[in-house]
Amino acid sequence: MIQRSARRFIALALVSATARAAQAQIPPSIEFRVPKAPTVAVSDSGAYLAYELHVTNLTSTPMTLRRLEVIDDASHATVLTLADSALLRVMARPAPQIPAAQRAKIGAGLRAYVYLWVPVDANHPPAKLLHRLTFKPEPPDTTRAVAEGRASANARAAVDTNLVVLEGTVTPVEREAVVISPPVRGEWAAFNGPSNSSGHRRLVLALDGHVAIGQRFAIDFLQVDSSGHSYHGDPSKNENYYDYGTPLLAVADGIVVETKDSIPQNVPGANSRAVPINMVTVGGNHVAIDIGHGRYALYAHVQPGSLRVRVGDHVKRGQVLALLGNSGNSTEPHVHFQIADGPTFLSSEGIPYATDFEVVGNCGVAGTPPAIVCTRHPATTVKGGIPLMNELVRFPK
Repeated sequence: MIQRSARRFIALALVSATARAAQAQIPPSIEFRVPKAPTVAVSDSGAYLAYELHVTNLTSTPMTLRRLEVIDDASHATVLTLADSALLRVMARPAPQIPAAQRAKIGAGLRAYVYLWVPVDANHPPAKLLHRLTFKPEPPDTTRAVAEGRASANARAAVDTNLVVLEGTVTPVEREAVVISPPVRGEWAAFNGPSNSSGHRRLVLALDGHVAIGQRFAIDFLQVDSSGHSYHGDPSKNENYYDYGTPLLAVADGIVVETKDSIPQNVPGANSRAVPINMVTVGGNHVAIDIGHGRYALYAHVQPGSLRVRVGDHVKRGQVLALLGNSGNSTEPHVHFQIADGPTFLSSEGIPYATDFEVVGNCGVAGTPPAIVCTRHPATTVKGGIPLMNELVRFPK
């Protein structure tokens, strides 16, 4: 009797110790961080937060991201859930050769980028966001055996059910975007503008010792006619483009902190560059204005010899800074405009802005050879917002 009781006590103690050990187990070493806290941006289709998670696997085991949840840290309500193909579409890897279907499998010591586009209520956005990530560990031997059909049914089930859920990375949400005036007047196509898949949005660079997306909210503004053409006559002449020579305007009061005005213009064309493209020439002739509170207005690809300001000049909202051109990494006359937290196009972090405009249509590229096609619709007025990718917008004159 005493022996049986003792055995039962020992068994209970072992079960209790096992449970405590499971609770105290150190979770897999996976870093997921937000490099730039999001700011609420407003468009004609509602408000959103555009930001990234950098997910780094610091373990020796491949980890597949199966599910990602974005949670309001105050209410604990889930505001966005991504899984399966929806998750794969917003993931990218520093190595460009990884097939889309394998992006979620993060090998030992490797990193993935998750591009988040979170709809929010413009009047009541979350103050902070929490992130919950679900991973499937994939020990190399078991994964290989399962793939080759050599594993037992129990082993295959273990691979499918052995999930790890990690929660953390609370990031604040900035509610107010910087209010500016438009950089140009009249009607413009917002090519490569904000979206979760535009080239500007997905350009991640490591410069000055850190990773940044300077062009997160950048837009290439150009003008098109009713047929979608951006030029008339000979397309190899810059002066035949409708927007060539347009005055570029200061979007706010500020101080000029950087200029460049010695780069010759390109002949329009996909592969025509007047100079080799490097860190000095990529933006062509350009202007950077400190508009206060750690925010900078940046204008790229302007005409050589057209700058009307110098470093140190104080400028007023609406003042002409330069004329639109085709210098630097540019295929045709347009202005690349962005707001960032530093005076550089690539090594700063891009942030949204708030201005007034009307959305009067949408543009895209179609046909063979590819051509711009624009479809117009009744105007939608946007107050305190930013145009989205390929929208046709009209700024006040």
